[in-house]
Amino acid sequence: MLITLTTDFGTRDGYVGTMKGVIAGIAPDVPCIDITHEIPPQNIRSAAYILWTALPYFPPQSIHIAVVDPGVGTARRPIAARTPWGILVGPDNGVFSYVWEAAPPDRIVELVNPAYRNVAVSNTFHGRDIFSPTAAYLARGVPLADFGPEVRDPVRLPAPTLAVDDTTINGEVIYIDHFGNVITSIGRLVWDGGLLMLDPAFGDAPRGIINAGRVHVLAAGQDLGPIHRTYGEVEPGEPLALIGSEGLLELAVNRGHGAQTLGLQIGDHVEIALH
Repeated sequence: MLITLTTDFGTRDGYVGTMKGVIAGIAPDVPCIDITHEIPPQNIRSAAYILWTALPYFPPQSIHIAVVDPGVGTARRPIAARTPWGILVGPDNGVFSYVWEAAPPDRIVELVNPAYRNVAVSNTFHGRDIFSPTAAYLARGVPLADFGPEVRDPVRLPAPTLAVDDTTINGEVIYIDHFGNVITSIGRLVWDGGLLMLDPAFGDAPRGIINAGRVHVLAAGQDLGPIHRTYGEVEPGEPLALIGSEGLLELAVNRGHGAQTLGLQIGDHVEIALH
């Protein structure tokens, strides 16, 4: 059993350490693992992507706290959801949407039982006062049903665009990483002789073979040419398209910052022209 933490708190302030202190006071023998605390402030979509990529690599009995919560203190509900990838604890604002597409929840509850909260609940720090105590008590074996009533209408983010026709594959930017690599919704793709489209990560795109050397990747009014295997296939400072570790099409600059160079941000349209 372990607890993970994903937030937009950064590490300058004491927020993350305080959450860990609350957990240690309730479940002192349960390890806490930081996934990241560098989600861009209030960026729910980026948090949804990070959770979707990270959680499959943890034991399925793990408990995952996510606090990217611009609606803290409002009518938005605090929730916990049991999934094949573990129990998710956080705000009902769509942050778990991408995980739920791959690992649907079998039960979601609203966290209202005062026995499993801090005595005083702040209007601005539910990570400390609701989500950390919840995760710690779950780790100690408290049943999910004890925390509150079932939620049947959780908030879900719209699925990222992924559409395929005879001449194009259309997607969008869904994440920009620390290096400036621009990750899109196009995939999953694997190199298997040629470039093979597997079951899509988003949308209803069909399987198929893509001739990686003959397509053109288009974004922000620029033609990035064909799809490459590695960054080193182009000169330093040159832009390129390639397949990242999650099997998604990425746009990058070799030894540079792809998003800044290409002028791309989350939500921007990206296209593969097949002919």
